[in-house]
Amino acid sequence: SNAVGQFANFVDLLQYRAKLQARKTVFSFLADGEAESAALTYGELDQKAQAIAAFLQANQAQGQRALLLYPPGLEFIGAFLGCLYAGVVAVPAYPPRPNKSFDRLHSIIQDAQAKFALTTTELKDKIADRLEALEGTDFHCLATDQVELISGKNWQKPNISGTDLAFLQYTSGSTGDPKGVMVSHHNLIHNSGLINQGFQDTEASMGVSWLPPYHDMGLIGGILQPIYVGATQILMPPVAFLQRPFRWLKAINDYRVSTSGAPNFAYDLCASQITPEQIRELDLSCWRLAFSGAEPIRAVTLENFAKTFATAGFQKSAFYPCYGMAETTLIVSGGNGAAQLPQEIIVSKQGIEANQVRPAQGTETTVTLVGSGEVIGDQIVKIVDPQALTECTVGEIGEVWVKGESVAQGYWQKPDLTQQQFQGNVGAETGFLRTGDLGFLQGGELYITGRLKDLLIIRGRNHYPQDIELTVEVAHPALRQGAGAAVSVDVNGEEQLVIVQEVERKYARKLNVAAVAQAIRGAIAAEHQLQPQAICFIKPGSIPKTSSGKIRRHACKAGFLDGSLAVVGEWQ
Repeated sequence: SNAVGQFANFVDLLQYRAKLQARKTVFSFLADGEAESAALTYGELDQKAQAIAAFLQANQAQGQRALLLYPPGLEFIGAFLGCLYAGVVAVPAYPPRPNKSFDRLHSIIQDAQAKFALTTTELKDKIADRLEALEGTDFHCLATDQVELISGKNWQKPNISGTDLAFLQYTSGSTGDPKGVMVSHHNLIHNSGLINQGFQDTEASMGVSWLPPYHDMGLIGGILQPIYVGATQILMPPVAFLQRPFRWLKAINDYRVSTSGAPNFAYDLCASQITPEQIRELDLSCWRLAFSGAEPIRAVTLENFAKTFATAGFQKSAFYPCYGMAETTLIVSGGNGAAQLPQEIIVSKQGIEANQVRPAQGTETTVTLVGSGEVIGDQIVKIVDPQALTECTVGEIGEVWVKGESVAQGYWQKPDLTQQQFQGNVGAETGFLRTGDLGFLQGGELYITGRLKDLLIIRGRNHYPQDIELTVEVAHPALRQGAGAAVSVDVNGEEQLVIVQEVERKYARKLNVAAVAQAIRGAIAAEHQLQPQAICFIKPGSIPKTSSGKIRRHACKAGFLDGSLAVVGEWQ
């Protein structure tokens, strides 16, 4: 499938596929995660993209940003490619939930200066009035599912250069400060080539994905990669998997899927929730490549999953740990498709905490780290001391810096932040992306050890502690403002949310722990779709702070773990 190397963008590429394999199914959608409810061939997808592009051009959208607000399904894919075909910058976003706050959506629309939201007729009827009231009269909701395919004859193919923006990938950043990663047409083609180099899929490959398409892994790995290689992809809504993890593995079995993956937590969910009777129904020997990325990859998860599904024919060597992020389009590192066991090293936990990679000595505890593969293709990765900005020596942990043609163009309308994060200099070399991740290189393998900032990564999603802290402090009058910490704690090999929070003096003596904890849990569930593992109420004025008054989250976490906080009540 190296023929695709000649294409400069996905418009040319999909047109080539539509000519070559018009009747081949590119996407099948299982609305309930089980039965096929819709499908598209390469020919139909190209037609749909042309029709939506003509519709967008008729609405003077060329050169503009358009939000994509779609429920799970194939309509999103037509709209995304329609934007590319029209020279419109696509902005994928979570569709708003009915009766829920539009705050995050509003801040993305304002940041992207978007004039359009593309959606389905059904969703448009529900949200158009609210959106147009929020954004003003020059903001338009357009439904793409009613577009006549015949209108594609009016499509004017735009002149696309590699540096033109294809889409803005909003990172799950802090609510008040959305950041749109500027992904160019060349970034998309280049990174798709790297993914193919790593995964080694062909037209004969079959895939399945339940990952949300508004995120880099679900969009570029789950939707664009199948088009890139000319394969067939089965899609299902994320909730179909989350409610019944068996559906994912059953689809792999039924469709004889060769390539499919997910964040670490999904493998844990399968191992803990799928019954021995269900396992007897599965033959997973077809599953050649099971990628894992988007959060720390745990040795126990891989071991446990491989053990649990060994009788169903799953091979541990199918595991493909990888690493990447929106700022690098998607992939940075991964194996080279060869079916080898994931690379693991056993090191001192105390060493890691001191940024050193070394064997454990004496009574030190060990930790097993799983490698995220080798740096793929022509990208350059350096491990850099984030303070001194010098390259680390072998065996030192530092910040992972990346340079190459897959590194995105920066953050939309944020020149200072772009300069800071995308233009790192180390020695005489310039133009590095500072990833904010900590790690090291050993034997050509990249190992990720954690996050430079206090980002919480829970079940494959990034959560900013300050957003959760804000939700907590307004949940009940007994809680002190600006005196709480959200931290993540390792519970049996899984990151869990823990809240440490001061209470108001007048409540401290007779705190109704159950009631206040319930209020906090309800607020966190509604705002962040998370469940805390523990809530620790502490005395007023006792939370660890810096001299400038900032909450010291790491100290809060340490105090919670060693029991040294001034606790007045605790919910577990």
